[in-house]
Amino acid sequence: MTTTTLAVLVPLLPFLGAAAGLLLGRTAPGFVRPLAVLPPLAALVLAVLVAVRQGGDRAVDAATELTPTGSVPVELALHIDGFAALVAVLVALVATCVQLYSTAYLRDDPRYPSYAALVSLFTSAMLLVVYSGDLMVLLVGWEIMGICSYFLVGHYWETPEARAASLKAFLVTKLGDVPFLIGLFALATDAGSFRITKILAAVASGGLDHPTLVALLLLAGVAGKSAQFPLHTWLPDAMAGPTPVSALIHAATMVAAGVYFIARLLPVFAASSAALVVLAVMAAVTMTGSALTALAQDDIKRVLAYSTIGQLGYMTGALAVGDRGAAVFHLLTHGAFKALLFLAAGVVIHAAGTNSLAAMSRMGHLRDRVPDAYWTMTVALLALAAIPPFSGFFSKESVLGAAERVTTGHTEGVPDAAGWIVLVAGLVSALLTAAYATRLWLLAFRGQGADAPDHGRQPAAMTTVLWVLAIPSLAVGGLAYSRLPDWFDGHDLNPTLTTSVLGTGVALVGGLVTYGAWRHTTALAARVPMGAVAAHPDADGGLVEAEAIATHTPAYGDMATAPDPADPGRLLLGPLHRHAAVGFHLDALYTALFVRPVQAGATLVRFLDREVVDTYVRGASAVPRLLGDAVRRAQTGNVQTYVSALLAGTVVLVVAVLLVATGA
Repeated sequence: MTTTTLAVLVPLLPFLGAAAGLLLGRTAPGFVRPLAVLPPLAALVLAVLVAVRQGGDRAVDAATELTPTGSVPVELALHIDGFAALVAVLVALVATCVQLYSTAYLRDDPRYPSYAALVSLFTSAMLLVVYSGDLMVLLVGWEIMGICSYFLVGHYWETPEARAASLKAFLVTKLGDVPFLIGLFALATDAGSFRITKILAAVASGGLDHPTLVALLLLAGVAGKSAQFPLHTWLPDAMAGPTPVSALIHAATMVAAGVYFIARLLPVFAASSAALVVLAVMAAVTMTGSALTALAQDDIKRVLAYSTIGQLGYMTGALAVGDRGAAVFHLLTHGAFKALLFLAAGVVIHAAGTNSLAAMSRMGHLRDRVPDAYWTMTVALLALAAIPPFSGFFSKESVLGAAERVTTGHTEGVPDAAGWIVLVAGLVSALLTAAYATRLWLLAFRGQGADAPDHGRQPAAMTTVLWVLAIPSLAVGGLAYSRLPDWFDGHDLNPTLTTSVLGTGVALVGGLVTYGAWRHTTALAARVPMGAVAAHPDADGGLVEAEAIATHTPAYGDMATAPDPADPGRLLLGPLHRHAAVGFHLDALYTALFVRPVQAGATLVRFLDREVVDTYVRGASAVPRLLGDAVRRAQTGNVQTYVSALLAGTVVLVVAVLLVATGA
């Protein structure tokens, strides 16, 4: 088969698996699990073949007109370059691992057939985005992912948290999709085509009339889909869905789509210096803000969610300094170790038999209980903290190196301000990332929480997947020295000495300081007897009394979210902790600025509709109703009455005629 045929089958196979899973889910439940795992596995094999055939050489392009529009045509087009080939392999790999993992994680879930079908559809949509060479076809996959996320995040729809999270994810991403759609039409109007190759050719020839406007409109959609400031608030709440869904969304599908889109169309954004500076500022705020927030979270999945937001900030930062190779390189490594982190967290939660153990303050003595999760999560956290020689070190340093080249004048066409913003924010975030990664490891595996009941050894389908994903978390970075530059436009991805020393140095400082704070808070907590009063460290290292962990408190809801006396995050953040724990009150701000005014307006409209509009409607209907009543009462059915009325009317008419004649 040709490369084009193989590429068409890659997104088609998961789609067919989703359709078959929905049709056979009730009538032939024995086929559900094979239909969940085999199509993405086959897609992975074909994606690898496509990548091998493409080989980092000239892009594979094929197109056929989908429908005549009379103006700008819509084409079913493929555009497979080195970026697309590698990202497709990542998507298929993570999707296969998630489906295999889910066969055990959701073994007793009655809605597993629909869940597995939606995951396959989700995968198919992302692969369509990756391979598509036409923006309108790409938009189809973009929107299918949005609706799939709505259903998957709300999988546990019986809980109010899942219902609210799914609705929030859908609405926030749709808020960004409106200007995104306008930007796509504006871009196609300027370029005269939706084909990516033709758009890039138009940009190269200066054919864009409104590059800044188009870029900013497209950025709004990217901010929503890839959870960048200020449209990032939906992603932490999306943790209400099943843990494998979180792994899929965070590692390889939805949130990666926005970054990949900018990488595909980077010349459009590079045509506007203002757009690059805006992108750099957005990346910097996202990186630092999410890292601070992650350091204050107690739920392990929310820590990882804010971590994803921050790592996506690194990717958009690389794009802001004009290096899409560094951005996609970090997307690939992050996809591997973040999927590993989420699935390992799922093993930890599964080991306790309840989602309540997602609170790290309640974890304890888990190292020996879940050795597979312990070792693989350690590898993934080291990659996240960018400690050499793990993969995250190489990809994160490629981002910092790209920013450094801008500040030293070695990159043309990128504002110096963008380089400095990304470089400084990247180093600060590297410090904070190592801090919250160390904190997560300490609280999850060396915490002093209560022992959970032992549910025995974890299923092989779950633990095997962890070791599979641990391999790229270790090995992908080393490829930066050999093969990867051939796939990334020939760009050198090797770390530079300056950023390597700075980045690794601040990461080590962040990890060591957090470990010291944990030792300090653990020692302080050991002096306080557990009972009526617990304590946590204040900003100065002293103890502040708090209500007992073992009691229900209005401030923390239940014992799963009560303050942990040995939490180093409280000591490190000090008075900033309470603000970081709630995401710096962005949800409250949006509620005050947007939600409440809309609700007040809806209340006013409802009042006017009920009291004003309905009053006029009721009044307009009253007159005909009264006339009808009068006419109805006149229709008695008595012939004598009708004759008498006829005679009376005749007399009245005669008298009226005589009076008129006499007057004349």
